[in-house]
Amino acid sequence: MAFNGIKFDTSVPGMIPWEIVTIYFIVGLAIVFYFARRFGLKSFTTIDLVYIAVGAAFSVVWEFYIGSFIGRFLPSTPFIGVGFWGRMFILLIVAALVRKPGTGMLSLLIFNILSDLFFYGFGGEPMYTIYEALTYGLFLDLVIIGSRGKLFGIGHKSTDGSSVATRTVLGLAVLEGIIIGILFAIPDPIFYLGFFRPLISGAIVNWATIQFDLLAFIPGDVIIGILGALAGQRIAKAVGQ
Repeated sequence: MAFNGIKFDTSVPGMIPWEIVTIYFIVGLAIVFYFARRFGLKSFTTIDLVYIAVGAAFSVVWEFYIGSFIGRFLPSTPFIGVGFWGRMFILLIVAALVRKPGTGMLSLLIFNILSDLFFYGFGGEPMYTIYEALTYGLFLDLVIIGSRGKLFGIGHKSTDGSSVATRTVLGLAVLEGIIIGILFAIPDPIFYLGFFRPLISGAIVNWATIQFDLLAFIPGDVIIGILGALAGQRIAKAVGQ
């Protein structure tokens, strides 16, 4: 069976069973929607959608043009990902400005559509869109949910309603930046190399490569996670949030 260039090969040795990936997507989405309702987090406003759309568009420009150009002058190694780091940095600023569930998934959905439109083409879709939105996007939304809409300490107050110390707010931003950095190191090696790539093209799964890439991605992604969190915190403050 094939569709739009997708082989749907579910029997490649070593690939993650499709049942496990499907359960993860269902449970992850259920958690986002359940806790978004429980915590009473608000839906998007018009300005939220503008932030998301502009952020996604600029992420495409950075990853495929600016970052790609800069990457020509740097060593080709899993430890360095200028294009991806730029996308991640921009995405964290958008998340800091919006701080609502769905920000991550909608941003990655728009990013992927624009990427297909201007760079990749639509072969292999909708699997690449599912991959981007329900891995990176879903991870970011889960962190937003975990912060109860006060991502990077923005708007965080103590139990008596007073503002908390600047050091505490900075600590929250750094902590959540580290968490996001570790989470963002997971999708490419685990989900793409371990599931989507063999599913779409029947590619061989090499768990030594997956393990190496995962460990190689973490340091850089954590640093960008911290920088993106601190930048997002500053920008949100600058626009009066």
